[in-house]
Amino acid sequence: MNTVELFENERATGYNQFVETWIPNYSYFLERLPKLLSETKGSDLLVVGCGTGNEIEKFVQAPKRWNITGVDPSPDMIKQASEKLQPYDNVTLREGLVSDLSTDKKYDAATLLLVLHFLDDNGNKLNLLKDIGDRLVSGAPFVLLDITGDRNQIKQNLQVLRLLLPDGLEQEQVSSRLNRIEKELYAVSEERLSTLCQEAGFEPPLRFFQSSIYIGWLTRKK
Repeated sequence: MNTVELFENERATGYNQFVETWIPNYSYFLERLPKLLSETKGSDLLVVGCGTGNEIEKFVQAPKRWNITGVDPSPDMIKQASEKLQPYDNVTLREGLVSDLSTDKKYDAATLLLVLHFLDDNGNKLNLLKDIGDRLVSGAPFVLLDITGDRNQIKQNLQVLRLLLPDGLEQEQVSSRLNRIEKELYAVSEERLSTLCQEAGFEPPLRFFQSSIYIGWLTRKK
């Protein structure tokens, strides 16, 4: 992965409130994520772009005991995650990129939530997916959540998202954010996402969740 978008300072400290506001059913998705992976044979989990540790927190509270490695390039996000997850001895947090992790260690499952849309489809998306795949055992489940759709789909779903946002938000802020999603981020179509996953060594992904522009996928390492 050649370019990295860091969440720092206020952007990092306000992250949790931001995702709860802007991603309808975000809490629902996270709460059921451990159940989605509960039948995984092994217990070593790789959480890519772990941020403030929101999904890791759900996994450490699940009935299945996971050995979790979370990786994120932002020191401010890792700091928040460390404070939140300090009581748990089955969590290791690494500041850096997936490519910094040794390929000798293979994980039994992985997650990548809300990361790909920050990477241009000029090889950066594919490289990240390959880096993840290189660190998974064969057959390992891999869950993605990301802004997905072609230009027309994104435009239409943003109109729906505007209706689903909480009351009381400043309309200038809403318009600015929606404009950034449509014109500044790097969403790809469902077909392209499927192609990227397969080129990276995964099975064709199954769409199992959607909330406006945010779509969840499940695939496996070939």
